[in-house]
Amino acid sequence: MARTRKPVATRAKSGAKSRAKPKARAKATPMMGDAELLTHLDTRGQARMVDVSAKPPTERIAVAEGRVIMRKETLDLVIAGNALKGDVLGAARLAGIMAAKRTHSLIPLCHPLPITKVVLEINPEHALPGFLVQATVKVTGPTGVEMEALTAVSIACLTIYDMVKAVERGMRIEGIRLLEKSGGRSGHWRVER
Repeated sequence: MARTRKPVATRAKSGAKSRAKPKARAKATPMMGDAELLTHLDTRGQARMVDVSAKPPTERIAVAEGRVIMRKETLDLVIAGNALKGDVLGAARLAGIMAAKRTHSLIPLCHPLPITKVVLEINPEHALPGFLVQATVKVTGPTGVEMEALTAVSIACLTIYDMVKAVERGMRIEGIRLLEKSGGRSGHWRVER
């Protein structure tokens, strides 16, 4: 007499192992605003450079910040201008400006942009102790400069570290983030403090 097999669903409930193929997981859809998709991914989830040729050029500004945390003695040394490698803050400012202009060669899907302004402010913060680094980047173009501002801050912070690491290797770079952006279709945005 032939035995009949239980359906897969019934076997699974009874604790027996199922030979059914596992169902493919559905890809998660990013949740941004009104379910906007990430623009750097195509319909198959592969990275792509966004075509911005149809977007009208508008004035766009982005502001980012970061912090370099160090001992009070190290901060005092930099403020006094006694670092062995020379002008720490001057070098960091120049490095940040250069980095903003080269962002497209560092981050694969960024567009090369004709940046019209980069300002790096580096201020001592005795309460940290350390330095607060802020970059403002401006362009008139079809896409924003958020990545340029973030890159400028990152490289300026790394340059401070490099210039002073002989004195203190335990410095920390923290809090790199976008503070504000304006221009383009999405308009003005500011971080909630």
